[in-house]
Amino acid sequence: MNYFLLGIVFIVYFIMVGYVGYLAWKRTNSSEDFMIAGRETHPYIMALSYGATFISTAAIVGFGGVAGKYGMGILWLVFLNIFVGVFIAFVFFGKRTRRMGKNLGSLTFPEFLGRRFNSKFIQYFSGVLIFCAMPIYAAVVLIGAARFMESSLMLDFNLALLVLAVVICAYVLFGGLKGVMYTDALQGTIMFVGMIILLVFIYWVLGGVTEANTALTNMAHLYPPDAIAEGGTGWTSFPSLGSPFWWSLVTTTIMGVGIGALAQPQLAVRFMTVKSNKELHRSLLIGAIFIAVMTCTAYIVGSLSNVYFYQNFGQIAIDYVGGNMDSIIPTFISTALPEWFVYIFLLSLLAAAMSTLSSQYHTQGTALGHDIVDAIRNRGGSDEYSEEELSASKSVEESKIGFISVSQAGILIAVILSLVIGLALPGSIVALGTSLFMGLCAAAFLPVYCAALFWKRTTKAGAIAGLLSGTLTSLFLLVFVFKKTATGLGICKFIFGVDMLINTMPWYSIDVMIFAIPVSTIFTIAVSLLTQPIDEKVLNKSFEGISKE
Repeated sequence: MNYFLLGIVFIVYFIMVGYVGYLAWKRTNSSEDFMIAGRETHPYIMALSYGATFISTAAIVGFGGVAGKYGMGILWLVFLNIFVGVFIAFVFFGKRTRRMGKNLGSLTFPEFLGRRFNSKFIQYFSGVLIFCAMPIYAAVVLIGAARFMESSLMLDFNLALLVLAVVICAYVLFGGLKGVMYTDALQGTIMFVGMIILLVFIYWVLGGVTEANTALTNMAHLYPPDAIAEGGTGWTSFPSLGSPFWWSLVTTTIMGVGIGALAQPQLAVRFMTVKSNKELHRSLLIGAIFIAVMTCTAYIVGSLSNVYFYQNFGQIAIDYVGGNMDSIIPTFISTALPEWFVYIFLLSLLAAAMSTLSSQYHTQGTALGHDIVDAIRNRGGSDEYSEEELSASKSVEESKIGFISVSQAGILIAVILSLVIGLALPGSIVALGTSLFMGLCAAAFLPVYCAALFWKRTTKAGAIAGLLSGTLTSLFLLVFVFKKTATGLGICKFIFGVDMLINTMPWYSIDVMIFAIPVSTIFTIAVSLLTQPIDEKVLNKSFEGISKE
């Protein structure tokens, strides 16, 4: 490897990132700039930022590794990513979130929910949930990028984690969401180019689309025995209906990530950064193309890497990398591709990690600074917002210095937490960690978020009941029922002496979201119907102008 050339590439890349971050810092003059980029973001920047935040090293390395071991069944996730994560998100959720957020003067996702239901408790409880749960997601994204740096640059894994965290922290700390979104657009462009080249290369080196896919189909007899035992049937076929593998793939990976994207705080806040629905419409197509290319490429390359490794080394991918799924994509890139592309893909992977991590760190920092500390400090003995607080015209300049400093402290804490967790987590954890975080967010926020946007009869008590029931149900199932987490955590074993409370198929293989979302929905509806409606002034403020759009 030509480390001199690699050094030049890295220096140029970081100069570009630094310059873009500097521009964002110069243009960040208020809390509104720091939080939601001043509500004036260009459609291209918004679309690339949304896509780059959505698609991280977890998608490329984690889910690409899952495809490498288990096959192309994961391609169904691409459909949900596009249909749910982009089309439904932009057309049905995005428009109302943008307008309602502006009406209420919301600067974060927890504040959006809190102001919509006139409850500061909802705001700081949501902030606590985000700040406590997101470090796990941030850690697996860090791991994905660090694994590639380890395999391609021979860099110590722990050192790679540290370098990534420090560089990202620097521009998020000062540029706020503008810094995040500007650098996302740059990094998203690099990611897109890198993945297009990778997709073309994999089919070229394996002799063409038909030849490569046929070769993979004919390797079914080499499919991992442990995957067959769980219900797997081959790399180009879907697992047996009702098997543990089927339930895990469908409920945790495909539905957990595909549907869970709707309730991701770091994605929802993107809708509040544009000026009008026109910008959302223009962003939709760009975001859909970007996400389709990124996810399809990762899953196809992961699966087809088995053909390459078997033809050249006599082993399937998971055996060649020593059993760690997170190493399949990085090892394939560093082994199969020419040296110049390793540099390009390394940049693509760094861009994917940095774009997602910057959004996560920003979201965690603002959750602590604005949604927890500020909301509790300004509670004033009441759980409800005053008329002044609900006014979108209230100046956001007043608390800029104090607010941003607390949020910056939150960002630093988030970075440290993700580093510590990243060092402690085991191998092959990237895809599972992503799925679980998205599933938890879906269970906690999705029913309440939907009710906030589309059902005026939802009450404050109903929203609180839905938020708490969804959170508690998913946490209980993760600790005591869902096999992959219950056995890993060991809490159930310590308390009850068994790995999980239910040891019967398919219950321990079904993602917690499948149970928790209905529970949250029932509680939201039932309690809302039994309690007094929200004050008409708050309701009218929330929905002002929405019917005209």
